[in-house]
Amino acid sequence: MKRYICLFYILFSLNLVSAQDRPNILWITIEDTSPQFIGCYGNKKASTPIIDKLAKEGIRFTNAFSTGTVCAASRSTIITGAKTYTMGTGHQRSQYPIPNYIKGFPYYLKKLGYYTSNNPKTDYNIANEKDFIKEAWDECSKKASWDGRGEKQPFFSVFNFDDSHQSRTMSWTFEQYEKYVWNQLPKEDRIADDAFEMPPFYNDTPEMRKQFARVYNSIKLTDNKIGKLLTKLEEDKLRDNTIIFFYADHGEGIPRAKTNGIGLGYRVPFIIWFPEKWKHLSPWGTASVSDELITFEDLGPTIINLLGGKVPDYMKGTPFLGQSRGNKKKYRLLSTDRVDNGLDLVRSVTDGKYVYSRNFMPFIPEVRYINYLEIADITKHMRNDLKHNKLNALQSRIFNERPLEVLYDIENDVWETKNLGENPKYKSVLENMRRYMDSELIKAKDILFMPEYEIVKISKTQTPYEYRMDETNYSFDEIYKVATLSGKKGEEFVKTQIKYLQHQDKIVRYWASIGLMSQDKALLQAYKKDLNKALHDDYPPVSITVAAILYEKFNKKNAAKILNKFCKNEDWTLSLMSINYALYFKDRTPFETTVSKLLETPNLNYHIKSACDDFLESQKIRKEI
Repeated sequence: MKRYICLFYILFSLNLVSAQDRPNILWITIEDTSPQFIGCYGNKKASTPIIDKLAKEGIRFTNAFSTGTVCAASRSTIITGAKTYTMGTGHQRSQYPIPNYIKGFPYYLKKLGYYTSNNPKTDYNIANEKDFIKEAWDECSKKASWDGRGEKQPFFSVFNFDDSHQSRTMSWTFEQYEKYVWNQLPKEDRIADDAFEMPPFYNDTPEMRKQFARVYNSIKLTDNKIGKLLTKLEEDKLRDNTIIFFYADHGEGIPRAKTNGIGLGYRVPFIIWFPEKWKHLSPWGTASVSDELITFEDLGPTIINLLGGKVPDYMKGTPFLGQSRGNKKKYRLLSTDRVDNGLDLVRSVTDGKYVYSRNFMPFIPEVRYINYLEIADITKHMRNDLKHNKLNALQSRIFNERPLEVLYDIENDVWETKNLGENPKYKSVLENMRRYMDSELIKAKDILFMPEYEIVKISKTQTPYEYRMDETNYSFDEIYKVATLSGKKGEEFVKTQIKYLQHQDKIVRYWASIGLMSQDKALLQAYKKDLNKALHDDYPPVSITVAAILYEKFNKKNAAKILNKFCKNEDWTLSLMSINYALYFKDRTPFETTVSKLLETPNLNYHIKSACDDFLESQKIRKEI
């Protein structure tokens, strides 16, 4: 009997050792970086030897995409495994509630016995973030690392490097950039203003080069710091048992990339490095390149699946590692919404070669007024060159209204300069992607087609995630049918949109008014009576939008009066909507006093303050001789 007991304990001990002998996972995330600025992705002017070595020895993905184009939205999907347009988390700095059963995916790794650490960025864009973070991470701080794990305990550790963030590459003053980036680099690492090629949508001037060099130097500093982290992993004798992930949280932090629903906003560098011990877990072998189409929706499910956990039902992404590896997908759906004070709604589809984007608010340009971008010297140079007619057609186009649809060949046109949307040769490509987008959005019941004014109200009693699933609350099919008219111009569409201005569903009326924003004055002339009636709609987002139409197209004084009233509204979403429209008016004079007084308001909402700052600064520039 003793012999059998002894054998049992030997077998039990062997199983315990086996259970503990699992791979560690190290996630290295960097901010605001497109693959065009990394050496291993073909840029011979970039200096990223550490990242390049990881790629040479690991798997470099050529078709990896963020699900959003700004940090808060993309990180919301990364941590939950759920799309922002299902949770209502697409608007930056919004923090709306999500269901209690949606956890940060490291929570499930803790259940598997992993030590989870995050250093330090969270920015998950959800309500009750502190409790959410506490549940997901064993440690989350600037000092967090694998050091806090138990003996022989495997770890999942995230290190986020912010040296390539938009603050460094454009929004900080040049003096701040010099202090925190340039002066931190050894002289031999510094990249000169003439040592790279400018993207063609920028004017190639000494002033622009001085600013754009910040991108290359910030990424170089990031690469150096990644090298130090990998040295620590080596010194702690952990590298041989650790799978390393490297990626950026969305596209490059420069005008027209980050915050924009095109490939420059979505596409990211993505690398996985496997040690010899765990190379059998790689479906691609080692030292290879994969064109597999992956998005941030896949990351949580992939890690849970790789480490032997059960992926929760609400995660709809595709695990691309582990025993239950999902089927490859032909298309992926991506999204971008409000960024700070800049309103927008874009939905995009990619197959890796092409990116198709539908602009549901096409009257807003690619370089729209977002204060965090407007304070940057590079943006000021661009607007100044635009004012003095120094830009070519491509460079000035990004300040104009967008087409309702764009299609870019991001494989052959990496800077997305040629819109193939109206090219008959690519009609089937565009139509297939449009059909996919329509079917996916209808299936998901995209809650962000609600005005944010409505989402704020919904969030007081329930989660937007659950609200959208009730047909009696949210008639998405009808709403989407009207929203897809936005940007389509002509008599036929004007008539239909005017008819929908009288619909019983207030959200349908809202999208009818949004669509009318893009129509020509001559076509709207015959419907001034209908518009004047809609000006007094009892649903504020409709009244505000119609007021913007009547003021801009017909210079109606009563419309300006209504807009001024809403600019001062206590509801920040209504105030922001009104000021944001005013930012794009040809004549903003009637709103100057209101905006100036708003800035005197104590504890003014951040988004409102940003919009007001943009308004007054751009007015000042307009008036300069």
